[in-house]
Amino acid sequence: MAAAVFPKVGLEAMLTPENCVLVLIDHQAFQVAGVRNIDPQIMINNTVALAKVAKAFNVPTLLTTVIKDRGGELLKPIQEVFPDQVPIDRTTINTWEDKACVDWVKKTGRKKVVIAGLWTEICLAFPVIQALGEGWEVYFVTDASGGVSTEAHDRGVQRMIQAGGVPLTWIVFASELQRDWARESTVPALAQVLLDHGGATGTSLAWEWQLLGSHGGA
Repeated sequence: MAAAVFPKVGLEAMLTPENCVLVLIDHQAFQVAGVRNIDPQIMINNTVALAKVAKAFNVPTLLTTVIKDRGGELLKPIQEVFPDQVPIDRTTINTWEDKACVDWVKKTGRKKVVIAGLWTEICLAFPVIQALGEGWEVYFVTDASGGVSTEAHDRGVQRMIQAGGVPLTWIVFASELQRDWARESTVPALAQVLLDHGGATGTSLAWEWQLLGSHGGA
């Protein structure tokens, strides 16, 4: 696939449920143990939320691990979002050098690839940089990823941005897919993800619903 130039501004630059695919890379015990730039529990919470959002909007989602017999299987809360999917287990540190993973993405027919992974500076940065060079439009989710230090995470993020990758957080991903509250079919599932994983946003939403209920609202 030849390198391509994608719009960075305008409506075509936005993610939709129909134009993107999600790839979750190496959220395994060994990798989580090395995360230092973010509380690992917060990172796990964010990754589970990201996966649930993708499922709610029917975004094709690839789960992949690296040498799971040594590094551990995919974390259970993430696997439970897609219980019937067997993660592709790789030997390559760089997911984009694994033919099975790239073929899976190609079969979706989608050009916008959203990626989160451990660690940021290696297993996230490598496939982002390669995919960009091969013509994919790549977004990476910083709060569902983690590095071995704040320095490592930040340098990885900078490197991906310099290469043309677009950073976002899981709530931005969710909001970008929803875009319009008039799209009511996905509102209940999104609201539940926010309640379960949204921190202060979820607390505020629960408070709003309580007030609506106490005043006879829906």
